[in-house]
Amino acid sequence: MANDAASVDELPRAVARARYVHMTPMKTRRVVDLIRGRNAQEALAVLQFAPQAASGPVAKVLASAIANAEHHANERQLRFDPESLWIAAAFVDEGPTLKRFRPRAQGRTYRIRKRTSHITIEVESLVKAERTSAGRRLIRGTAEPAKKDGGAKKDSAKAEEKATQPKGRASKKEGAR
Repeated sequence: MANDAASVDELPRAVARARYVHMTPMKTRRVVDLIRGRNAQEALAVLQFAPQAASGPVAKVLASAIANAEHHANERQLRFDPESLWIAAAFVDEGPTLKRFRPRAQGRTYRIRKRTSHITIEVESLVKAERTSAGRRLIRGTAEPAKKDGGAKKDSAKAEEKATQPKGRASKKEGAR
């Protein structure tokens, strides 16, 4: 019973992984960086029109994560809204490297490294399910993590400082004297 209460308190999450994908991690990370922190449906649209070859496997992993979230919601008898999913974590790890050799001039060989990737995408729902005596009630969460108050104060202080400084090269020299 305690385990059930803990699962209700946190936002619903689902993870999908693709391992040993025959693409270099560096090229795959470029695509994953495009979708990190976005709405899941919006990310699928971005991947559909991305020209990179790695967008295909990343889109498959994202679709799998969305399907996993739907499955977990149905399993726990929670209300599921695919529009409320956003990408909580997305990263690419390096898999094993296959080493091959190519013949070169004068009997030499060059090593060819065929790199592989492990793609992981974790989606989280913005809607939090909470048990009440009358059943389940939906509570909206926030899509983006809130900034700390200190960061907002620093940003506003920098903006004020820039506004008070004179513009242009000549005025900087005058201000330094």
